[in-house]
Amino acid sequence: MKVAIIGCGTIANSAHIPSYLNNPKAEIAYFCDIIPEKAQKCVEKYGCGKAITDYREALADPEVQAVSVCTPNYAHPEIAIAAMRAGKDVLSEKPAARTYAEALEMQKVQHETGRILNIGVVNRFNDYVNAIKKYIEQGKLGEVFHVYASFRAHRSIPGLGGAFTTKAIAGGGALIDWGVHYLDIVMYCCGDPKPITVTGEAFCKLGKDMPNYVYRSMWAEDTKDLNGTYDVDDSVTGMIRTDGPTITFNGAWAQNIGEADTYIDFMGDKGGIRLTYGSTFKLYTTENGALVEYQPEIKARGHFQNEIDAFINCIETREKLPSHIDTVIITAKIMQAIYDSSESHREIVF
Repeated sequence: MKVAIIGCGTIANSAHIPSYLNNPKAEIAYFCDIIPEKAQKCVEKYGCGKAITDYREALADPEVQAVSVCTPNYAHPEIAIAAMRAGKDVLSEKPAARTYAEALEMQKVQHETGRILNIGVVNRFNDYVNAIKKYIEQGKLGEVFHVYASFRAHRSIPGLGGAFTTKAIAGGGALIDWGVHYLDIVMYCCGDPKPITVTGEAFCKLGKDMPNYVYRSMWAEDTKDLNGTYDVDDSVTGMIRTDGPTITFNGAWAQNIGEADTYIDFMGDKGGIRLTYGSTFKLYTTENGALVEYQPEIKARGHFQNEIDAFINCIETREKLPSHIDTVIITAKIMQAIYDSSESHREIVF
């Protein structure tokens, strides 16, 4: 199955490309990037494919069946829509788009064309996350009435002044970059409950004075541009009422607290689970009149490999995956409501 990689940056090289190369059913036919050197470097590094700068060249090739969209957020809708209309199946990185309206347009074209459109909410393919989902479905936690998500770091704004911190490119900051994963895990594990109301506040504080921003380390530092733009949220907080649990959250790319807190607490009336993001979890409950806790050990595969393998398989079977746009659109709707609530300083009612 011939695949085109659109965007040859970090997520493509660290996740998508190795996972396709590990799948015996897939062959990478094109590496595309607007910076020619990035595409050519992939050809040389991986020993396959053709380097191109215009994704339309890959879409015009009838042998290409699938496309991975690994570009900055602003380009997701344009490329995914063009690919579906060209008869290709698509895996587009998260978030689906910068705004809910853009995500809705992507969903509309998916329905019109019947092509596959999966979004890179990779934690839906994480073995620990899926174990938590099963525990909840089996009733081990009883009624899950509250979930709290914390995605907070000390001072780690990515690529200060570059694409990550430019709203026109990324659509947002800490919420749309990190929060999308945490909110999606909560929605997935809890059966994608229907959101009812959302209230939130997003703050753009620590990074505004870019020349004087002090940090220990910076993700995507090679894209830093202190003469660039900083107009996104570096922290966010809020609450979501659903027809299932109430969800509260605190997130920060940067905070003046020197501790990182990256976890999700699922709180039920019979038990609770704390998931350490990207790692294991502990379950707390009572047994025979005693307080107990235990930490399951799972022989987990890499979730990006699981995601790519599932994508390749669903192209063959036309199975609708948990990462399908019809499901992920809920998180896009919630994030838009958080930003709208912050701008208007009022609760959003669906």
